Amino acid sequence: MVIQFDGRGMDEFEIISQMKGPSHLDFVKENKIVKEIVYNIKEQGLPIFLKYVEQFDGVSYTNTDEMMVTKDEINKAYGETEPKLVEVIKKAKERIWNYHSKQEQNSWISFEDDSEIVLGQKLTPMEKVGIYVPGGRAAYPSSVLMNAIPARVAGVSEIIMATPPSAQGYINPYALIAADIVGIDKIYKMGGAQSIAAMAFGIDTIPKVDKITGPGNIYVTLAKKEVYGYVGIDMIAGPSEVVVVADESANPKYIAADLLSQAEHDPLATAILITDSLELAEDVGEEIKKQAVKLSKFEIIKSSLRDYGAIILVDNLDVGIKLANHIAPEHLELAVDNPFDLLGRVKHAGSIFLGHYSPEPLGDYMAGPNHILPTSGSAKFFSPLSVDDFIKKSSFISFSQKALSGLYEDVSRFARLEGLDAHARSVEVRFEEE
Repeated sequence: MVIQFDGRGMDEFEIISQMKGPSHLDFVKENKIVKEIVYNIKEQGLPIFLKYVEQFDGVSYTNTDEMMVTKDEINKAYGETEPKLVEVIKKAKERIWNYHSKQEQNSWISFEDDSEIVLGQKLTPMEKVGIYVPGGRAAYPSSVLMNAIPARVAGVSEIIMATPPSAQGYINPYALIAADIVGIDKIYKMGGAQSIAAMAFGIDTIPKVDKITGPGNIYVTLAKKEVYGYVGIDMIAGPSEVVVVADESANPKYIAADLLSQAEHDPLATAILITDSLELAEDVGEEIKKQAVKLSKFEIIKSSLRDYGAIILVDNLDVGIKLANHIAPEHLELAVDNPFDLLGRVKHAGSIFLGHYSPEPLGDYMAGPNHILPTSGSAKFFSPLSVDDFIKKSSFISFSQKALSGLYEDVSRFARLEGLDAHARSVEVRFEEE
């Protein structure tokens, strides 16, 4: 099921040229549908929005109040859930909160020339944020925590959550409990592109938000791209990815299990092992065959590994790390004897897992760092979701007359250099009498 590629004798450029790139879809058909949904909701508002909710979510509502989760529904969710699971969610919340609290920044101010010049930066939390949590038949309480906690730490005033309901109009109880634990203000039973448009433009009682974050299917992803500019978004996320760089010290059972944990996400998921050990490469291939047939999502795994899985043999880990940097994966595991020796050489990865006992699923749920990560090579220019995504930075400037007098001629010359006479006059007029 997994391509075994012998890259010995090749450098990272030769290997990458022969690899199938990260999975991408032909978006033409989906993009046309999404553009129409977003445009119609923007122009026609509530009636067309409710039609789309009925069409795509399969539930009929007469207004947006009916779509909002009630306190009774949340209480019912607690009643349906084993207390131990509630405690697991609370424990995850505390660990994720503690990690993100270390990302907090402060406004700052500096003084020059005996306070004649005051410069600084003011940090302000966003007021309203919308988070999208996949739903329907699946349960993703971890996505609730990962979206909402950095927003809460940042000081966002109001968090709106959109998640698709089941055919009966219910939300998964685990997602509701996670939302309650982190203090989501409003939860709406809606999914797909229509929910993104509703939060971007504001529909009836659904408020217009300042930013939308969170993973979703291709329609959600394209809708976020479409509304960017009306609101902020976190990133354009694609299918999940893991690259494991391993040496002979790695346990093939562990590596196989880690690759399979990503492959079960989606037929388009990418799972790659890069190693300098022929024995490990062969053993991992055998372990994948043994373990995969026992898993409930075998058909998805089979498709993912057939199309986007690879075991790549390289001459040494130096080539392996360079190759991983070219791929810039969402998740990078360094399953080697001394992972911290390699950490400094990693340039591009969403999240890095060090050693034999730091499997990627640990980061999905309980470790603390955010699991909403850049994919499809975008780790070269995007970062994980963080507190920074929910704050705005404003610079401020204060010059006294004396301070401006020492710079105004330079400002004037610079403005006239660019052909902007009015800019020059703006500073010159303050010293004409002199």
